[in-house]
Amino acid sequence: MNTLAFIPSPSVGEIHLGPVPLRGYAFCIIIGVFLAVWLGNRRWVARGGRPGTVADIAVWAVPFGLLGGRLYHVITDYQLYFGEGRNWVDAFRVWDGGLGIWGAIALGALGAWIGCRRRGIPMPAYADAVAPGIALAQAVGRWGNWFNQELFGRPTDLPWAVEIDRAHRPVEFLDVGTYHPTFLYESLWCVGVALLVIWADRRFTLGHGRAFALYVAAYTAGRFWIEYLRIDDAHHVLGLRLNDWTALGVFLLAILYILVSSRVSPGREEVVEPGASDSGGDDTAAGGDSGDGRDTDGGAPEGTDGPATAERSSAAGSARSATGDDPGRPA
Repeated sequence: MNTLAFIPSPSVGEIHLGPVPLRGYAFCIIIGVFLAVWLGNRRWVARGGRPGTVADIAVWAVPFGLLGGRLYHVITDYQLYFGEGRNWVDAFRVWDGGLGIWGAIALGALGAWIGCRRRGIPMPAYADAVAPGIALAQAVGRWGNWFNQELFGRPTDLPWAVEIDRAHRPVEFLDVGTYHPTFLYESLWCVGVALLVIWADRRFTLGHGRAFALYVAAYTAGRFWIEYLRIDDAHHVLGLRLNDWTALGVFLLAILYILVSSRVSPGREEVVEPGASDSGGDDTAAGGDSGDGRDTDGGAPEGTDGPATAERSSAAGSARSATGDDPGRPA
């Protein structure tokens, strides 16, 4: 198969600084995480949250996500690590590639839930804030597959085909040099998903997890056709790859969530982080709104029987009784 142009693959997937290997796959994951936290923080602060909260919760979400992604990959591709001629220790070699997005999102959500619960933050609001950033992180992370020359698509002679070294080609295509760059397709799709979620969030004021659900629905729609192009080993069910069925099921669940949530909880959360102000807490000393419905002069919302409010009400009542003032007149 002759191609007029193609995307070359890196000759090596890592470089060494002395005894320390620096792997392209790991760099892509790390850059993606930082990008997701940065964008998520900006969106969280814009929603009324405190700067740094997204990073604090990411301390829980990221390790859980990496663990979940690896577990999903090992479970669904167990034949790569267990059985005759396989070394089960390779299941721990995350740097060689192999993170399933389905497991990463599932356990990452669990980690985020733990972090949100510790901070008293509604999980759906946090998910809405970080959704576009997660899509961008995936867009960057997919380039790790390019470094590892893995998860490419069918043979093609298109000008944007990716060249794969013979050592990484499937045995049935050893004489074919260029393939569909599915890593590039998914990377571009994820950028589009991020932009779609940002636009829809501004246009329709999405809340209560609907921005995150839109990200899930849009991503899985693209993943379905991209997965269909891949030729790496995978389990098939009724003629479709397992990940195709997973994408279809998750897509339907995301659409159902959007429809039900819009009826049950219309609008957007007014308070996303108790104690936070619109300017990250700088208005507290100036008597501004702290973001959780309390006045920053130490008072409480109308109708709240906090200790300070009860004490002032008792003192005011005693003064009115002594002076004969109308109880309904402000003191």
